[in-house]
Amino acid sequence: MQFTSEQRLDDGVLEREFFLGEIPDTLWTPESAAPVPLVLMAHNNGLPKGAARLVARARHTAASGSAVATIDAAGCGDRPRSAADEHARDDLRRAMQAGEPVDEIFETLVGSLVEKAVPEWRTTLDALLALPEIGGPVGYSGWTAVGIRLAVVEPRIAAAGFFAGGYVPSAQREEARQVTVPLLFLLQWDDEGNPRQRALDLFDAFGTTEKTLHANPGGHTGTPWFEVEDGTRFFGRHLK
Repeated sequence: MQFTSEQRLDDGVLEREFFLGEIPDTLWTPESAAPVPLVLMAHNNGLPKGAARLVARARHTAASGSAVATIDAAGCGDRPRSAADEHARDDLRRAMQAGEPVDEIFETLVGSLVEKAVPEWRTTLDALLALPEIGGPVGYSGWTAVGIRLAVVEPRIAAAGFFAGGYVPSAQREEARQVTVPLLFLLQWDDEGNPRQRALDLFDAFGTTEKTLHANPGGHTGTPWFEVEDGTRFFGRHLK
């Protein structure tokens, strides 16, 4: 773990950038002397870890008493994409412009991102839990497709918050039945590119007996801020 920058923000949160091999990471920690829980936070569909909405969520969660970490997984942010991923993205753009079906292309593109991202998240988790200021337990918040796989394969995940606004491959839809941790699922009722019924079917498929669906009117980026605050309370209940 190689830290490359450090700054104390005006809300008292300490923000540090670091690398684990080729994985660029950001860690936010609260002002606390005791080991704190950890929330892994991923942007839907692997957008950059520096995206403004993700950073705002991370800082709010850290100021409330949990450490928060995010990464740019392979093919996300500024990290290079494979030729196959670039080809899939080109096919997706052409299909969308032509009004053609895109599910098969999304299966290839998002499925590849999940397979690459999950091992890197687990490597990051190993390193973070070795830091003295982080004691667990661990939550996950954000990108649904990656979160489902992590919740299934990673026993250290104790609670999860998913956003319904990203494509979820068929493999993760099947794996959803194996998710047994407490779950908060956020749905934008009028999301332009994500069919509502598909999100409702996914919520029904989750195997956990402790799951909550919050639906709000509005488009893909319209999740109200009070859902961020409620998500912080959700993790406070299950991680402390």
